[in-house]
Amino acid sequence: MFGMRQNPAFGNPSKRLQALFKSKKGAAGKSPKHPEGNVMANQSTLDAIRREASAVAADDAHDALLREIGDASIVLLGEATHGTEEFYRARARISQRLIADKGFDAIAVEADWPDTVRVSRYIRAMQSAAQDDDAEASLRNFRRFPLWMWRNRETVALIDWLRSHNAGRQALQDRIGFYGLDLYSLRSSMEAVVRYLQQVDPEAAKRARARYSCFDHFADDPQHYGYAASFGMNKGCEEEVVRQLLAMTADAEKGLNLDAAAADERFYAEQNARVARNAEAYYRAMFLGRDESWNLRDTHMADTLDALREHIGRQNGRPAKIVVWAHNSHIGDARATEMGDHGQINLGQLVRERHGKEAYLVGFTTHAGTVTAASEWDTPAELKKVVPSRPDSIERLFHDAGIGNFLLPIRGRKAIEAALQERRLERAIGVIYLPDTERISHYFHADIVRQFDAVIHIDHTRALHPLDRTSSWQHDEVPETFPSGI
Repeated sequence: MFGMRQNPAFGNPSKRLQALFKSKKGAAGKSPKHPEGNVMANQSTLDAIRREASAVAADDAHDALLREIGDASIVLLGEATHGTEEFYRARARISQRLIADKGFDAIAVEADWPDTVRVSRYIRAMQSAAQDDDAEASLRNFRRFPLWMWRNRETVALIDWLRSHNAGRQALQDRIGFYGLDLYSLRSSMEAVVRYLQQVDPEAAKRARARYSCFDHFADDPQHYGYAASFGMNKGCEEEVVRQLLAMTADAEKGLNLDAAAADERFYAEQNARVARNAEAYYRAMFLGRDESWNLRDTHMADTLDALREHIGRQNGRPAKIVVWAHNSHIGDARATEMGDHGQINLGQLVRERHGKEAYLVGFTTHAGTVTAASEWDTPAELKKVVPSRPDSIERLFHDAGIGNFLLPIRGRKAIEAALQERRLERAIGVIYLPDTERISHYFHADIVRQFDAVIHIDHTRALHPLDRTSSWQHDEVPETFPSGI
């Protein structure tokens, strides 16, 4: 999750200051490629946006975007924050159209694999599903910070739609799934592997339990493990998670003659073993360097997406089509951003490199409004006021176009590519939002025409409604004086 403790670039001002200093100084002490304050709106740029943009209504059918997507089989839908109602609602509507009109097979999201598998079993009405009576119950595996990211009313509405849609499909392999791409679930993924093996091969379950016991001293905090392993305080468990993954995947032919339900369960378990292997590497790397851990995480997301496409395609006898939900920082091509200049790669870049024009990347932006976010890691959700975008940002340029909410196609639009060819500041709000240090904490330079294939701008947005309300999240709008000094 963008802005998470494990990726401090946009949640830790001191780390962000260091990165900003490096970007300004340059590799050889030269002046920066993107000095601040000199990329402002001009009339020709505004006119180009107004000519190419299409207005987007509150509950738009997104016909124009579907035409732009064409035959792409991997559609990546971003978000500028992890707590904006309109972003979730628009992505849900677009995903529904892709499923109903273009035959997409699944939604893959920036969330942990075992948590989303429970949701997927519910919406696909699988016999192995937990006894969940409704959509909200299917989200109960989401127990850790940030709860609001998936435990919110927009996600509940999407799950209800997916279950209703699947009710008309008799074959299990034809039912739409909902899957997680992330790797934070070290403990729960290991437990899921053992539970599966206990059902199909108790002796293999004993061996898995013995291998995973290497983590027992670290209870439920994998960051303690990562710290200890990184600094030589313990031997580490890398060999054990690799051995278990090899054991799970060694007999691939075992899955060839399984029915659809059994094949799904085997795939879910194998993927949990991959999560455990990659999570172990991630938690070791997170204390050694931000770029290395970020790259491990996004490579895992891309590999999980490819594994999911292969599994669904094998069951359906045709190439799978998947829509992906993640933050703009994961969806937009990293090569077009200052993070890419520093060596980071991301999901959008990897999908483009691996799949070319089969991929279509959609970013989302906003100028002002409210957002659900926290002030520190692992603290309650708050309803916060979003500071109006900076004058030298892409968000302010879109606001100044005076269109309100709109779709801006980029791919193949020479006028837009020419008008927006210079890098501008772009805002990213993750699970933490720090308005008082916003330039340092939440802005970075990006070339938006290389970053995305299209952008949806929603000028004034509202905070996402969490299912788990706290005293820090109020029903009413935050006062105009919040935060102080604004």
